[in-house]
Amino acid sequence: QVQLVESGGGLVEAGGSLRLSCAASGRTFSSYAMGWFRQAPGKERLFVAAVNWTGGRTYYADSVKGRFTISRDNAKNTVSLQMNSLKPEDTAVYYCVAVPNAYCSDYGCYSSPAAYDDWGQGTQVTVSS
Repeated sequence: QVQLVESGGGLVEAGGSLRLSCAASGRTFSSYAMGWFRQAPGKERLFVAAVNWTGGRTYYADSVKGRFTISRDNAKNTVSLQMNSLKPEDTAVYYCVAVPNAYCSDYGCYSSPAAYDDWGQGTQVTVSS
């Protein structure tokens, strides 16, 4: 099991930017692919982005493609989500997730909440119009 702690959420105006970070501990960080999900009030938890263990492969939901960038630093055991051109519909609690490298290899797997056993506590992102 890996422990995940998110930071960087907050309130921002539409069109602005935020950078979320997730610090991992407990297991070898490079053994895991990492990702982000989000959940708006009253709605299901949705996939945002994922990155494989090397950082060489990334996956994005269509709703954030071109605006968000996921990256990881295996030396610092962190994964980040740079969010630009934010919209009010991006408002949600954002969760950092981890899955063992061997478990997923395609978008269908990475984008499924059921693939992930390890979740952070979440960080609130609010985008005002």
